[in-house]
Amino acid sequence: QVQLVESGGGAVQAGGSLRLSCAASGRTFSPRAMGWFRQGSGKEREFVAAISSNGLSTSYADSVKDRFTISRDNAKNTVYLQMNSLKPEDTAVYYCAARQSPYWGPSTELGQYDSWGQGTQVTVSS
Repeated sequence: QVQLVESGGGAVQAGGSLRLSCAASGRTFSPRAMGWFRQGSGKEREFVAAISSNGLSTSYADSVKDRFTISRDNAKNTVYLQMNSLKPEDTAVYYCAARQSPYWGPSTELGQYDSWGQGTQVTVSS
């Protein structure tokens, strides 16, 4: 079982930046593809970014491309989401997720992830 804990959320003004972290742990944890998703109030959870187990492959939702960067430090079992040029429409609870097998690649599909964190709130004011 993989445990994921997000941190780094908060309130910022439009144009500001935040960096989210997702720390992974578990008795048998090994690097695997990870993703960030978000859910705004009254909206469905949506894909934001994903990264392969070795960090060499990444993908982004069109709405965050060129503003957000996903990265990872496998020595620390941590995945990051650097968010720049934040907009009010980025306001949401952000969740990190992990795929079950370390042999599977990253996915943009919510249903392809097996472990989820509790989420961290990001609020962007205009």
